[in-house]
Amino acid sequence: MKKDIFIDNNIAKNFSYPMDSEYKKLIHWLLKYDSEKPENNAFIVVSQKLINEYARSSMYAKSLTTIAVILAKMQKQGRRIFITNQQIKDFQKEYFTKKVLKNLKSNDEDREHLPVVFLSDRKYVLTLDENFTHDVLHFPKFIARVEKRPENLPYDDDAAIKYSIH
Repeated sequence: MKKDIFIDNNIAKNFSYPMDSEYKKLIHWLLKYDSEKPENNAFIVVSQKLINEYARSSMYAKSLTTIAVILAKMQKQGRRIFITNQQIKDFQKEYFTKKVLKNLKSNDEDREHLPVVFLSDRKYVLTLDENFTHDVLHFPKFIARVEKRPENLPYDDDAAIKYSIH
């Protein structure tokens, strides 16, 4: 199982000049690459929509820790898990029933991120969005872990509980 993580743009947009030590640890974990032990490497799970959000929020940043720079490095190292638009549509077709749609609280744009989370291996999410958090935690047939702060998510812990479809 890959050590993957979904990072919402409302978290990633603060990577440019992190002052918080926990964000520095998260960024270090994302950037760390071990070609000898690839199972220890971090992976980031994204879609084209999320990549576009990242690009817009870090457009004028000059830091080497912007999410765009991190994502580019991870892609070159084969550590970017890209969920295609077709995979998102297929997921929505199967799981977005009328009942599910009625209970979702997130906006239409963020609903496209739900399949990205649920198609990832670990289903680990960092976000500040309360409505998106609600939808991830209450989506039927899936169990995910959502946190607002990196230190609350065992992203680098081998012994962490694995989340999967029921």
